[in-house]
Amino acid sequence: MSRSHGLASTFGAQVWTAPARTPLYYPDAVTLVPGTEVSAVTTGIDTSTPGASVKDSFADLADLDLVEAGFQVLFEGQWIHRPARAPATASDLDWEVAGTRDKLRAWAHAWDDGNGNADIFRPELLDDPATFVLAGRSPDGTVTAGAVASRSDQVVGVSNVFALNGGPDAAWPVVLEAVHSLFPAAPVVGYEHGDDLEAALRHGFEPVGPLRIWLHG
Repeated sequence: MSRSHGLASTFGAQVWTAPARTPLYYPDAVTLVPGTEVSAVTTGIDTSTPGASVKDSFADLADLDLVEAGFQVLFEGQWIHRPARAPATASDLDWEVAGTRDKLRAWAHAWDDGNGNADIFRPELLDDPATFVLAGRSPDGTVTAGAVASRSDQVVGVSNVFALNGGPDAAWPVVLEAVHSLFPAAPVVGYEHGDDLEAALRHGFEPVGPLRIWLHG
């Protein structure tokens, strides 16, 4: 996502960082290994103004240190995992990869649902060969559900799961149908919290470890 906005970033030994503020809902830093030093996080991102966020992938950064750096916990969640070819609930929606500018725009406006943030999904995202924007369509062709799938060598990461009616319980069937059709041998991973986590567990995911999201105030 940061690359699609023309933002530079760095993979260090302990953490991924973006020195300029990342798009809304996306972290400025992500820890890559347990035991990441707080200084490795805070020196690589912009904390001069409020709004920077950190995804602590292992929920093990010392609370006090990040609090003293001006952060507070936004939420805690769980990494989730679903085996390849696990049974899924049938969906009554058709799906496709939103692979053109117009289709991406339609998907983004459905995902945003009138909140004014659809433009964070820029056409440049379509240039990434590992990113697949999945659109679930009603019989009249309207995008009513979807997600973003990111393919790696070993797994498919799924994020931005939504449905305009029925929430994640309505979205997961069509999203999983699309993912398993595109990548039948790949496990599906992601992270969720709260009610969205409970919905993912109902659709065959298992929690596999904690994470913590920090926000700079």
